[in-house]
Formats: sequence, C-alpha cells, structure tokens
Amino acid sequence: MYNTDLPNRAELPTSEQLKRSTIIAAISALAILVTIVLPSEYAIDPTRIGRALGLTEMGEIKLQLAAEAAKDGAGKTVADRFMQNASTSTSSSTVMPPAIIQPSQPPTFAGKEPEPLVTKTTPTQTDRSDEISITLKPGQGVEVKLVMAAGAKAKFSWTANGAVVNYDTHGDGNGRSVSYEKGRGVASDEGVLDAAFDGNHGWFWRNRTNSNVTLTLRTNGDYSELKRVI
Repeated sequence: MYNTDLPNRAELPTSEQLKRSTIIAAISALAILVTIVLPSEYAIDPTRIGRALGLTEMGEIKLQLAAEAAKDGAGKTVADRFMQNASTSTSSSTVMPPAIIQPSQPPTFAGKEPEPLVTKTTPTQTDRSDEISITLKPGQGVEVKLVMAAGAKAKFSWTANGAVVNYDTHGDGNGRSVSYEKGRGVASDEGVLDAAFDGNHGWFWRNRTNSNVTLTLRTNGDYSELKRVI
C-alpha cells in the first residue's frame, strides 16, 4: 500500500550528532557575522579579514555617508522652517534666512565669519551663470543650492583643485526631498542637474582630508538664485 521505506532506528541521527551539527552551524554563523557582516555594514573588523577583502572600507563609506546625510538633514530643517515662516508673515521671523550670494559682498553667518568667497554672476535667471570658490578646513562641510522650478535644468562642474571631498547631490522643498548622487573621496564631478520638483537643488561637500581644500563650482542654466545654506 505504501512505497516509501521508513528508516530504521540505526539510520536516524543520534542526539550527539544533532548537537554536533547545531554547534557547527552556530560557529559558521558567528564566523560569517564577524568576518563579513560586521565589516561591510558597521566597519567593525576584529579579525582584519574584512579589510583584506575590502569589506571594512565598504562599511566605513556607509557610516560616513549616513553621518553626513544626518548633518545635512539638520541644515535642511532650518531652511524649511524659514521658508514656512516667510510665507505666513513678512513683518517678523524668528529664523534667519539662508545667506544669498551677491557678486560684491560674501554672505555672513551668526557666530562665525565665512570662508573667502569669489563669485561671478550674470543677472539673467533663465540662462544664469555662476562661479564660486570656497576653502574648506579639515572636517568642514558646506552646502550650496540652486533655486529651481520643476523640470528646470542646470549644467554644473565642480573640482577640489587637486584634492578630494565627500559629496551628496540632493534636492528639497515644500516637504519633499530627493537624493541624486553621493560619493566619497572624489576629486571632481560634472553633469546636468534636472530639478525633480520646485525647490532647492544642489550639493553638500565635506573635507575629510588633513589639509585645507579649495572647492570651485561653476553652474549655468535655468535657476533664479544660487545660495550658500551652511
């Protein structure tokens, strides 16, 4: 009636064999956690195997970009609060607006003097061109945004002038946000910034080297303002 042969007692694994298999599986899982998961996700590499395989550097990049995105998010919160207050009241505001770069005078910030800023600006808004240079000290970050309408395009190129920086190209406005591109240890970049919605679209850079870095940004296209947020 049944074609399946049932195993006899001698063919079944013993309790000792099951225990040994469980221990081997646990040791294998622990080895994978220590040598692969911890280095690649959290840059924790007690065995040094992850660095030899290039996994520790991957984890460091993830942690670095996450930390810079968190700092960038704090800066965007201040800017969004100002935009909301400005739309409801023009007589007073408790939040200072982000400084707008003028051709003849660099922006000022409460509590500290900004780095020297060089600008070249044309007055048109539909075909505007700007060039700025900012010097970043070790560990310092800066954010520059273009005010753009949805679908507007702007050509850009930036260079660290022989050095490297970490960067995050993104946009925000009216409660929306988008990330275009991120990089770590990059010397330069160029392309076209295509605004996904009305708002501020641009770059956040941070100098993670041990020396000052002079960053130069050139833009040309359909935007109404270029402003330094932080």
